[in-house]
Amino acid sequence: MRTRLFATTFAVAAFVSLGTAYASRPETEQVEETEQADLTDAREEYIKFGNFDQWLVRNIKESGIIGGNTKTLYEIAPNGTWNNSNPYRNQGGSPWATSNVLAKVAGITKTNTSVYREARPGHGFCAKLSTHEEKCVVLGLVNIKVLAAGSIYLGQTQEPITGTSNPMSKLDAGIRFNRRPQAIRFDYRVKLSGKPDRVRQTGFGKAKKVAGMDMADCILYLQKRWEDKNGNIYAHRVGTMVVRFNKSTGWINNATYRIHYGDITKQKFYRSYMGLTTGDNVKYARNSKGKMVPVKEVGWGAANETPTHLVLQFDSSHGGAYVGSVGNTLWVDNVRLVY
Repeated sequence: MRTRLFATTFAVAAFVSLGTAYASRPETEQVEETEQADLTDAREEYIKFGNFDQWLVRNIKESGIIGGNTKTLYEIAPNGTWNNSNPYRNQGGSPWATSNVLAKVAGITKTNTSVYREARPGHGFCAKLSTHEEKCVVLGLVNIKVLAAGSIYLGQTQEPITGTSNPMSKLDAGIRFNRRPQAIRFDYRVKLSGKPDRVRQTGFGKAKKVAGMDMADCILYLQKRWEDKNGNIYAHRVGTMVVRFNKSTGWINNATYRIHYGDITKQKFYRSYMGLTTGDNVKYARNSKGKMVPVKEVGWGAANETPTHLVLQFDSSHGGAYVGSVGNTLWVDNVRLVY
C-alpha cells in the first residue's frame, strides 16, 4: 500500500516540480535581476488570457485512502466550474497550462495545487504561484513529503499523470509563434521565503540543504524548430530572456525585459542558466506523428532569424525538481509582448 501511495504522490510531485527544471543549472553565484528595458512608447499586445481575469475551477475528489477530500484546481481558461475528475486539456483557445495537476496511479486519485486565482484590487484577478510541501496523509499519519513549486507556462499538460517515468514528457512546452517582439512586459509581485538556503525534498528520506537562496523567475525562449523524417524535433535558439527575482517586492507594474536575439554567450549579461537546454532540462513537444518527443536545442539561431515557437514560463522557485523554499511566492498579471 505504501508503495502505491508513494508512486501517486511522487508522480504528482515529479510533475509539479519540473516547471523550474527548464532553468536549472549548477549554482555558482547569486544573480541580480536582469536590467529592465525602456520601451515606454512601443506597441504592446497581450498574450491571450494574459490578464488572468478568466479561470476555470476544477473540484476533484481524491481517493478515500488518502482522506477523500475535495481539492480545488485552477486553470487559466474561460470562466467555468468542473465538478469531476476529467483530465484537463486547454479550453477556449487559452494557450496557458499550470503546475496544478491530476494524477491517477495504481487506482489512487491525487491532486496538487500550487497556482491560484487571486483577486487584485483594481485589476480583476492575477495568478499566484506558490512553493509548498505536498503531503500524502493516510490514517492521520504523514507518509510522504515532497517540495512542489508553482509554475504557469505556454503549452499543454498531458493529464492525467499515470506514472513516475519521464515526467517532462507530460509537458507539451511552447506554442506556435512566428513574430519578433522586442521585449516581454508584465506586472509582478514577489515574496521570498527569507531563508539563506534552499532544501531538496524528494520524498526519499529527510530534506537536504541546497546552498543559495531561492528565487522566482521568468523564462522566455524563441525557437526555430524542425522535424526530421523519423519524428525527432530539433531547434535553434533565436531569442532569449531569463530573469530571476532575488528580493521581495510590492506590485511592480509594466516591468519590461528585452529579448536578446542570436548567440548571447559572449554578452556581458549572459549567465550559464541562459544557455541551450540539455539533459534533464530539455523540453518536450508533440511531433507530427502524435508522439511526445524531446526538443533538442542544437545551436543558436541567427540574430535576424524568424522563430517558429514561443516558450514562456513563470516559476515560484528556480532550482529544478524538488528544490526550493516553502513560502516563496510569485504573483503575475497582464502579460504582454512589446513590438
